Amino acid sequence: MVPSPQAAPAFVRLAAHPLRWRLLTELAGSDYRVRELVSLVGEPQNLVSYHLRLLRDGGLVTAQRSSFDARDSYYHLDLERCAHALAATGAALHPALRLGPGPASPSGPAPVHPASPSGPGPASLFASGPASPSGSGSARRTAVLFACTGNSARSPIAEALLRHRAGGRVEVTSAGSDPRQRLHPDAVRVLRERYGIDLAGQRPRHLDTMAGRRFDYVISLCDRVREVCPDFGDHSRRVHWSIPDPAAPGGAGPPAFARTAAEIDTRIHYLLPQLTPQEDQP
Repeated sequence: MVPSPQAAPAFVRLAAHPLRWRLLTELAGSDYRVRELVSLVGEPQNLVSYHLRLLRDGGLVTAQRSSFDARDSYYHLDLERCAHALAATGAALHPALRLGPGPASPSGPAPVHPASPSGPGPASLFASGPASPSGSGSARRTAVLFACTGNSARSPIAEALLRHRAGGRVEVTSAGSDPRQRLHPDAVRVLRERYGIDLAGQRPRHLDTMAGRRFDYVISLCDRVREVCPDFGDHSRRVHWSIPDPAAPGGAGPPAFARTAAEIDTRIHYLLPQLTPQEDQP
């Protein structure tokens, strides 16, 4: 008796389509609006929107209304869900191909997916670009700038968490286009209580103070600052993370800051392998 064929895992069925795979790889590097994805993949908007809807229905992609223009939405690839889907796909093919998804922890050190004998772990499969901008063996640390409007919550949280996770292997700072007078107390509190990081003495900085500095990555964390962030030269890779402001009027207070920090920490977990040479990975 011939066994009935087993259906391919959902991730394979979604990712195997050439256009959907292209959308996944573009979104692995940055959040984008539909019109930007249309330009990147060179396909009509109605076709791109159709395949984005399939990726959203499959749980791999999410959409967030732009805080700069509510008529726009930013699409985001859920790398954590992709890691779990890849792990399940490997196990479905053969038990020896099982990969540990190891979700990032919002309260402890972010685990790094080890490379297996059969290939890279889930965290590295979506890494785009070289691990070190100066090539393997370069002594210069990768420089990262996080930007948001007020430099009082999202970008200082990202700065602190990347510095904490990188252990001195990355040069990181943050700034804002319209900096507040001080860091938001809930941002300071969540970093201290959940991650053991003290930012009590830090003050917001203006993006103008970063002029003349070289950054390998410039990562905007709010939709407004993305529109006004200065150009730091062709050597800088621009990345956008569309993250709602936890301090927005009508927000949820401290729980919103905890969720924001957890989301940023997860994104940093998947960014870190791109920032440090492979030989430096734990």
